[in-house]
Amino acid sequence: MAALFRGSRNVLLRWTKHVAPALVSSRSMASKTPVGFIGLGNMGTPMAKNLLRNGYPVIATDVFPESRKELQDLGAQVFDTPAEVAEKADRILTMLPSSPNVIEVYTGANGILKKVKKGTLLIDSSTIDPAVSREMAVAAEKTGAVFMDAPVSGGVGAASLAKLTFMVGGVKEEYQAAQELLTCMGANVVYCGPVGTGQAAKICNNMLLAIGMIGTAETMNLGIRLGLDPKLLAQILNMSSGRCWSSDSYNPVPGVMEGVPSGNNYQGGFGTTLMAKDLGLAQSTATNTKTPVPLGSLAHQIYRVMCARGYANKDFSSVFQFLREEEGQ
Repeated sequence: MAALFRGSRNVLLRWTKHVAPALVSSRSMASKTPVGFIGLGNMGTPMAKNLLRNGYPVIATDVFPESRKELQDLGAQVFDTPAEVAEKADRILTMLPSSPNVIEVYTGANGILKKVKKGTLLIDSSTIDPAVSREMAVAAEKTGAVFMDAPVSGGVGAASLAKLTFMVGGVKEEYQAAQELLTCMGANVVYCGPVGTGQAAKICNNMLLAIGMIGTAETMNLGIRLGLDPKLLAQILNMSSGRCWSSDSYNPVPGVMEGVPSGNNYQGGFGTTLMAKDLGLAQSTATNTKTPVPLGSLAHQIYRVMCARGYANKDFSSVFQFLREEEGQ
């Protein structure tokens, strides 16, 4: 019996030493096949860079040649159109500004679906109308491809550090394949349900984010007018019940925190135009579902006014500066 056990153990050891590593190596090599990436803006570029850092060959495109050049210099292959990317990759991520951009990139004359290969996994990390995500999923299915929505939270800083949160909607059986790529770019990957539910989660998050940022800006401005030092006030808020992400991680008052847009004349970060767009999506879905969102509606109005007053290209935390300027009028 002992001899039989030793024999079995030796066979197992030989399998573990020689065969198992070969299987693992085979899976690893298969998983590192090229990944397409379309949309190399403030968010897309650092996300694509993190795929490169994790050993994935990246095939990319963007409407701006300078964005393509930056990634090409890091070793990515670049092409002129989404259709060309679709010919070369069977896993493609998109990160685009709005619903019309997504529709064009997927279904336009030079879009992904013109050349997509059967079985291709398409992951859209744009923040768009959930209805558009569902439309793209139907269109992709007709070509034999699989579409998932996976919008992100965390901003440019988190994108650079691979600490984004991904909210994923789509066929559950494909979630693991999507997760493999998304974990290279994020710290949290959450499955939300069918296509469109990732967008729903993102829209809800950004509505709360906007409301919280406006509240933080108002609070800080009031405290400063009452004679409080802004750093001291932020410290008190962040050890009290008023603490929130906008106060402790992204404070809108210049000089209170380092490494945030308020310390850089509100450059970089998440633009006011994009926040106004996301709040518009929240308004649309709230109307369609007959959901009362009075604070969300007011936040949408404030950010729309900011866009018209010269804040469109500044970070959304510039609402503090906007409120300060309103005092003088």
